[in-house]
Amino acid sequence: MTGYLTTHVLDTASGLPAANLKIDLYRLDGDTRTHLKTVHTNEDGRTDAQILPAEEFALGTYELLFHAGDYLAAQGHTISEPRFLDIVPIRFGMASETHFHVPLLLSPYSFSTYRGS
Repeated sequence: MTGYLTTHVLDTASGLPAANLKIDLYRLDGDTRTHLKTVHTNEDGRTDAQILPAEEFALGTYELLFHAGDYLAAQGHTISEPRFLDIVPIRFGMASETHFHVPLLLSPYSFSTYRGS
């Protein structure tokens, strides 16, 4: 396989990369949801290594869970209880052996994603 998965998280409220944000990766197969790994972003808002490197890559449906609420609270953002955003799920399919980049733009009251490059 030659595909792989990466992400980049930007804190749009502060205008900075989201450092030390916890991310869980799951693979979905029908009703089965399998946790593959937990990673954290570095000072640049990226993971130190590919989330899913080529040797672990498989076509299919995946989900990234971004632990936004914990990150935002740690940054000192005023957060309501219950949190408006807590865990941000992004479910996506990888249908070809290529680079999949799933970025997240994050603030206490909004988020956005897209298929990056």
